Amino acid sequence: METSSHSQSALDTAALAATVRESDPYDYAIVPGFVRAAALPAIHDSYPEVEKPGSFPYQSLEYGPAFAALLDELQGPEMRAAIEKVFDVDLTGRPTTVTVRGQCQQKDGRIHPDSTEKIITVLVYMNPAWEDSGGRLRVLRGPDDLENYAAEVPPDEGTLLAFRRSDNSWHGHKPFVGPRRVLQLNWVTSDKFARRERRRHAVSAFFKKLGG
Repeated sequence: METSSHSQSALDTAALAATVRESDPYDYAIVPGFVRAAALPAIHDSYPEVEKPGSFPYQSLEYGPAFAALLDELQGPEMRAAIEKVFDVDLTGRPTTVTVRGQCQQKDGRIHPDSTEKIITVLVYMNPAWEDSGGRLRVLRGPDDLENYAAEVPPDEGTLLAFRRSDNSWHGHKPFVGPRRVLQLNWVTSDKFARRERRRHAVSAFFKKLGG
């Protein structure tokens, strides 16, 4: 009997590809349930232990097979094709970076648009049902007011937020301190930038692990 690829896939790339992007105030898409419910327990079990705040390149972490498979899918051809369709963008030959967060600190969530070398940012949240008012990412209309937002995304497990980086792709969230799991995938402009980002995050991760 033939097994469909969907039954083995942790990601609902078909749902992503079918999503109509929003354009106010910039191009973005939200897909609840993007990580399939059946895949969540194994991913949680193999999620890396991240006890410090900040972003860690996945290459610097230890994790189990389900998380490894998730990383492969995020950087795979079906994911890229879905993002290309939603954002009407050609990502052929564009490198990717993936970082992992496990903890949120008071200063996280400050309003920013992302660096100019990033083309598309994808956030995949991996938390139980989110009750706190903090830590909910907001798609903002400007750089100065967290209350002036077009959408708010609770970091519930399996939820995806993707957006096209631009000079006005402002986003941020109210402060939260505690566990907050999120993977960030970026398509970036060059291998040079990708290597620099991995190195920068790796150095930062090294000193965090030392307790710095």
